[in-house]
Amino acid sequence: MNAARKLHDLGQSLWVDNITREMLANGTLQRYIDEFSITGLTSNPTIFDHAIKNSAAYDDAIRSLLRQAKSGEDLFFDLALDDITRAADLFRETFDRTCGVDGYVSLEVSPLLVHDTSSTLAEVRDLHARAGRPNVFIKIPGTREGLPAIEEAIFAGIPVNVTLLFSREQYLAAAEAYLRGVERRIAAGQKPDVASVASLFVSRWDVAVADKVPGALANRLGIAIAQRTYKAYFDLITSPRCLRLMNAGARPQRLLLASTGTKDPKASDILYVRALAAPYTVNTMPEATLKAFADHGDVGPPMPVDGGDSEDVLAQFAKAGIDIEALASRLQDEGGEAFAKSWNDLIDVVATKSKALEKM
Repeated sequence: MNAARKLHDLGQSLWVDNITREMLANGTLQRYIDEFSITGLTSNPTIFDHAIKNSAAYDDAIRSLLRQAKSGEDLFFDLALDDITRAADLFRETFDRTCGVDGYVSLEVSPLLVHDTSSTLAEVRDLHARAGRPNVFIKIPGTREGLPAIEEAIFAGIPVNVTLLFSREQYLAAAEAYLRGVERRIAAGQKPDVASVASLFVSRWDVAVADKVPGALANRLGIAIAQRTYKAYFDLITSPRCLRLMNAGARPQRLLLASTGTKDPKASDILYVRALAAPYTVNTMPEATLKAFADHGDVGPPMPVDGGDSEDVLAQFAKAGIDIEALASRLQDEGGEAFAKSWNDLIDVVATKSKALEKM
């Protein structure tokens, strides 16, 4: 049994952080499901930018959409929803078998709306309706402006993947928005079992402090942040408040560990996957990391629910001059800016391809 299957058997859901039309058409995604126990998938603007730019697999669909007078964002979302719904159908068996706990795919709203609550919510409703699948998460950033949209989407019964979370405090704010949405559903006499995940980005912490801390602290910050957040997650889902909601039929919002591909070429390519094993969580990883872990990974002890030595490690970073709270805020801002840049690049690619295909 390969390590990916062993990690799945530990109780952690393994999702792949990629989608292309080729991997849907040539059986690659199905093979990951069968061989590596993959039970879900995430996407983002960068992933779609690379997929469309580097492939002719979308050309026929683009031509068809051009004949329907589609362009720009409208044309892109038609392309993306085709891929996303095909992937969702592949994971539908997992979704049904787990009673809606697992088997999800994620599609992100336009990152240009990151600071616009009302427009974010409108796009969430539109994409959810167009997807027409119960196992499609709509990704909403956990920014200050995104939090009200998360609450309203959950209240409307729309499954949400909260993205761009970098700290315990940002996670707890997102969890609070989720819980408020569920509590409002119960108060309104509606079913409270609306699924959600909260995505904590891990490896970007270590990139941010590389060359700014002693060598003994290299590649330790992201793991410590994840351990601290996992403790907060475990404390929350076992709290009286959550237990009351579960007694009413709600389900906990799961913690998702994102950005788990190793960025440091001197470090292990399975560093974060091995360190972040934990039941009732999700690890979404790039294809290269997934294949590396299946090939030569090993499943160590699960993350301690008490946070392990994370506070001691974080204290060492503080002594080295790292302001964790300020860095978390900066990383969230930079993440939003990076996704917005990728989004603009993506729309430019769609426009460039559209012009070229119109002439053919």
